[in-house]
Amino acid sequence: MPKAAPKPVTVALVDDYDVVLSGLANMLRPYRDRVAIIELDANEPVTHDVDVVLYDSFAQPEADHPRIRVLIDNPRARRVVIYTWNFQPELIEAARGVGIDGYLSKTLPARDLVAALEDVHAGRTVISPAPTQARPPNVLNWPGRSEGLTDRESEILSLITQGKSNAEVSALTYLAPNTVKSYIRNTYRKIGAHSRTQAVLWGVRHGFVPDHDRLGDWDNR
Repeated sequence: MPKAAPKPVTVALVDDYDVVLSGLANMLRPYRDRVAIIELDANEPVTHDVDVVLYDSFAQPEADHPRIRVLIDNPRARRVVIYTWNFQPELIEAARGVGIDGYLSKTLPARDLVAALEDVHAGRTVISPAPTQARPPNVLNWPGRSEGLTDRESEILSLITQGKSNAEVSALTYLAPNTVKSYIRNTYRKIGAHSRTQAVLWGVRHGFVPDHDRLGDWDNR
C-alpha cells in the first residue's frame, strides 16, 4: 500500500490585529498541505489542541514574557513560537528562558517559515539567525501599509494609539528613545499629523486599535 502523506502541522496564529493575521495566513496558504491554519473565534475559549502557536509580536511587548507564559502554560498549545523582527541577544535568551520552542524571523521566506514550523513540531528548538537582509516586500501586512507606513512605524503608531508614552513605547519595542522619536517624526509626516492627539485620532480612524485580545482567549485552561 502507498505510504500515507503526513498530516499537516496545525498552527494557531496569535496577534490582536486582524490585518496582521490575514497577511500571515495568506503567506502560508500555498503550503496548506503542510500547515493547517486554525482560525480562532476571539469570543470563544480555546477548545482544541494545536501543534504550534505562532505568536506575532506586532504591537506586542517584545520583552513581556509573562504574557507569553499564557500560551506556554496552556496544555492545548503543544509548541509556542515567537515571530518577530527583533533579535537582540538578551531578548532571545529571555524567550528561551521562559520556555519558547522557536524564535523565528519575519525575514524568512514562506517556505523556510513552514520548514521551521515543521521542525518545531518535530520537537526541535529553532532559533533563526539574526536578520541581515532587507525586509521582504509584498509578503506581510500591517495597518497603514497602504498609506506608506513601514511595519515599524505602524507598530509604534499602534502603541501610541493605545495611549502609550514614548518611554513605554521604547520599553515595549526594545528601541532606544531617540530611535522611537525618529520613527514618530516620520510617521507624523506621512499621515499629516502635527500633534500626538492628531496622530491618535488618525490611528483610531485607520484601524490602529487592536481588534481583539487573543492572548486572553488562551488564558483559559
